[in-house]
Amino acid sequence: MTTPNGTVMIVDDDALVVDTIQGFLELETGHRVLPYTSPVAALESLGEETIHTILADLMMPEMNGVDFLTRARERQPQATRILLTGYADKQNAIDGINKAGLYQYIEKPWNSASLALAIRNAVERSRLFHELGEKLKELEEVHDELEGLKELKERWERTFL
Repeated sequence: MTTPNGTVMIVDDDALVVDTIQGFLELETGHRVLPYTSPVAALESLGEETIHTILADLMMPEMNGVDFLTRARERQPQATRILLTGYADKQNAIDGINKAGLYQYIEKPWNSASLALAIRNAVERSRLFHELGEKLKELEEVHDELEGLKELKERWERTFL
């Protein structure tokens, strides 16, 4: 199931952070929000439906955010991944970009307007990747059909000409 405004997964071991972001996004953006305080539970749920954006905290006890987003990428490669952290350092950003294919790195405390904009852009990015994938699939089907017609034409020409 997808909503017109997109589905956003939030993963942070701090329930207050999850509740705050969830409430804000649902009120201000209309996105459907899937809240998790456990990265393990969040990973288990991936694959059940299309997720447009995944926002995950860097420092969590079960699994760090970069590892979580890396594993999430394997299950939902078109989901846009954002790392949320109170520990801003360049190495974490580099690791996240290289391992998890991060779209953005947001520091706590976040600016609500900036967070909403980042989520909106991330959802749109995910939708565009999905649409591109669908169009490429359609093109492959048309290509295969044309190849079949080409073979039919060649057989027809050999037979009748």
